Amino acid sequence: MSREVPELDEFTVDELAARAKMTVRNVRAYAGRGLIEAPRLAGRTGYYSLEHLKRLQLIRSLLDRGYTLAAVEKTVLLDPTASAGHALDLLTVLNQPGSEETPEEMSRDSLAAMADVSRDDTLIEEMAALGLVEWIDNDRVRLVRPTIVRAGVSASAMGLKPETVLSLLPLLQEHLGAVADAFVSRVRDEVWQPFADEGMPAADWPRILHVIETLLPVAGQAVLGVFREQIARSIDAELGEQLAAFGNT
Repeated sequence: MSREVPELDEFTVDELAARAKMTVRNVRAYAGRGLIEAPRLAGRTGYYSLEHLKRLQLIRSLLDRGYTLAAVEKTVLLDPTASAGHALDLLTVLNQPGSEETPEEMSRDSLAAMADVSRDDTLIEEMAALGLVEWIDNDRVRLVRPTIVRAGVSASAMGLKPETVLSLLPLLQEHLGAVADAFVSRVRDEVWQPFADEGMPAADWPRILHVIETLLPVAGQAVLGVFREQIARSIDAELGEQLAAFGNT
């Protein structure tokens, strides 16, 4: 009997698991839960397609982003006939370079020198509580959000106390979080929801991906422009008060 030759871009379960970067056991478990369709059988061997691979990559990506398996299962089974390719494209946009920072490691002495302050474990603990750094060992730390840390260092160099700079972060997160939620909710209501109501037509996916991809730079430009106006107004008002007070002395 001649050996069955797999079709182009088909994989055995071992090959599929290797390409999806998961164990064969997990592949079989997801198949048992109905998260991927049954393979094409040729004799006693099952062959999986690129659609199986994309579905597994989607599952792994969602789990890596912190979604529970129950939530992933509900999402994937919502439309089991849909290709996972578009969802993967969306995750790729969300994970594009610049969306997440690369942590940096340094000694506590280097961090103190960068901030031009004496070595202070209490300050590092406060930074850790805000999610800016994390301990590696007794002498080294990891900057989880190096851009914010370096901005704080620049603020300290202007003469602000490190404690004052750290106290501003929750304020920024609260107000900018509200702005971000407002932007996203508008896009959801006016762009995504009509698209979803129409059944997520394949022809519209490029437009949706473009909207998501441009949301961050467009919103960022708007926020920066408004902030520049507001900080100039605040500086002008404060300068006016100080000059008036100086003139009255």
